[in-house]
Amino acid sequence: QVQLVESGGGLVQPGGSLRLSCAASGFTFSMYAMTWYRQAPGKERELVASISNDGGSTNYADSVKGRFTISRDNAKNTVYLQMNSLKPEDTAVYYCNAVWWKNKYWGQGTQVTVSS
Repeated sequence: QVQLVESGGGLVQPGGSLRLSCAASGFTFSMYAMTWYRQAPGKERELVASISNDGGSTNYADSVKGRFTISRDNAKNTVYLQMNSLKPEDTAVYYCNAVWWKNKYWGQGTQVTVSS
Protein backbone atom coordinates (compact mmCIF):
# COMPACT_ATOMS: atom_id res chain seq x y z
CA GLN A 1 0.00 0.00 0.00
CA VAL A 2 1.49 3.30 -1.13
CA GLN A 3 1.61 6.01 1.49
CA LEU A 4 3.01 9.52 1.68
CA VAL A 5 2.56 11.05 5.10
CA GLU A 6 3.42 14.70 5.64
CA SER A 7 4.14 16.15 9.06
CA GLY A 8 5.68 19.21 10.67
CA GLY A 9 3.12 21.83 9.76
CA GLY A 10 1.66 24.27 12.23
CA LEU A 11 1.29 27.90 13.23
CA VAL A 12 4.40 30.07 13.12
CA GLN A 13 5.05 33.78 13.34
CA PRO A 14 6.40 35.73 10.35
CA GLY A 15 10.15 35.29 10.14
CA GLY A 16 9.99 31.90 11.81
CA SER A 17 10.96 28.46 10.58
CA LEU A 18 9.36 25.08 10.09
CA ARG A 19 10.63 21.76 8.81
CA LEU A 20 8.20 19.58 6.92
CA SER A 21 8.74 15.86 6.49
CA CYS A 22 7.15 13.40 4.11
CA ALA A 23 7.56 9.74 4.95
CA ALA A 24 7.07 7.32 2.07
CA SER A 25 6.20 3.64 2.05
CA GLY A 26 4.90 1.04 -0.34
CA PHE A 27 7.14 1.91 -3.29
CA THR A 28 10.83 2.17 -4.14
CA PHE A 29 11.43 5.67 -2.84
CA SER A 30 14.94 6.02 -4.27
CA MET A 31 13.60 5.76 -7.82
CA TYR A 32 11.19 8.65 -7.49
CA ALA A 33 11.62 12.36 -7.93
CA MET A 34 9.95 14.17 -5.05
CA THR A 35 8.18 17.50 -5.08
CA TRP A 36 6.56 19.75 -2.52
CA TYR A 37 3.47 21.62 -3.66
CA ARG A 38 1.25 24.02 -1.79
CA GLN A 39 -2.28 25.28 -2.14
CA ALA A 40 -3.60 28.40 -0.49
CA PRO A 41 -7.34 29.03 -0.07
CA GLY A 42 -8.89 30.11 -3.36
CA LYS A 43 -5.68 29.50 -5.30
CA GLU A 44 -4.37 26.77 -7.54
CA ARG A 45 -1.85 24.25 -6.30
CA GLU A 46 1.68 25.41 -7.08
CA LEU A 47 5.08 23.79 -7.14
CA VAL A 48 7.32 24.83 -4.26
CA ALA A 49 10.44 22.69 -4.65
CA SER A 50 11.52 19.46 -6.27
CA ILE A 51 14.44 17.08 -5.92
CA SER A 52 15.73 14.33 -8.18
CA ASN A 53 15.71 10.70 -7.10
CA ASP A 54 19.35 10.78 -6.02
CA GLY A 55 19.19 14.26 -4.51
CA GLY A 56 21.66 15.63 -7.01
CA SER A 57 19.31 18.15 -8.57
CA THR A 58 16.88 20.57 -6.98
CA ASN A 59 14.49 23.20 -8.26
CA TYR A 60 12.61 25.98 -6.46
CA ALA A 61 9.80 28.38 -7.14
CA ASP A 62 11.09 31.94 -7.36
CA SER A 63 8.94 32.91 -4.39
CA VAL A 64 10.85 30.57 -2.04
CA LYS A 65 14.39 30.66 -3.42
CA GLY A 66 16.90 31.44 -0.71
CA ARG A 67 14.39 30.70 2.05
CA PHE A 68 13.37 27.06 1.53
CA THR A 69 15.57 23.99 1.15
CA ILE A 70 14.44 20.60 -0.08
CA SER A 71 16.40 17.49 0.83
CA ARG A 72 15.90 13.76 1.02
CA ASP A 73 17.21 10.74 2.89
CA ASN A 74 16.76 7.64 0.76
CA ALA A 75 17.80 5.42 3.64
CA LYS A 76 14.84 6.74 5.64
CA ASN A 77 12.43 7.05 2.68
CA THR A 78 11.81 10.64 3.66
CA VAL A 79 11.87 14.01 1.93
CA TYR A 80 12.14 17.27 3.85
CA LEU A 81 11.34 20.92 3.31
CA GLN A 82 13.19 23.35 5.55
CA MET A 83 11.33 26.65 5.51
CA ASN A 84 13.01 29.75 6.91
CA SER A 85 12.04 33.42 6.97
CA LEU A 86 8.42 32.46 6.61
CA LYS A 87 5.94 35.04 5.34
CA PRO A 88 2.15 35.24 5.65
CA GLU A 89 1.91 34.46 1.94
CA ASP A 90 3.49 31.07 2.62
CA THR A 91 0.28 30.06 4.38
CA ALA A 92 -1.11 27.01 2.60
CA VAL A 93 -1.62 23.29 2.74
CA TYR A 94 1.67 21.66 1.74
CA TYR A 95 1.62 18.37 -0.16
CA CYS A 96 4.38 16.01 -1.13
CA ASN A 97 4.33 14.24 -4.46
CA ALA A 98 6.29 11.29 -5.83
CA VAL A 99 6.77 10.71 -9.55
CA TRP A 100 8.49 7.99 -11.56
CA TRP A 101 7.53 7.33 -15.16
CA LYS A 102 3.73 6.98 -15.19
CA ASN A 103 3.45 6.56 -11.44
CA LYS A 104 2.38 9.55 -9.37
CA TYR A 105 1.45 9.61 -5.69
CA TRP A 106 0.21 12.34 -3.36
CA GLY A 107 0.17 12.79 0.38
CA GLN A 108 -2.78 14.12 2.33
CA GLY A 109 -1.17 17.49 3.08
CA THR A 110 -0.12 19.42 6.16
CA GLN A 111 -1.31 22.91 7.05
CA VAL A 112 1.21 25.72 7.42
CA THR A 113 -0.09 29.00 8.82
CA VAL A 114 2.16 32.04 9.10
CA SER A 115 0.56 34.69 11.26
CA SER A 116 1.29 36.96 14.17
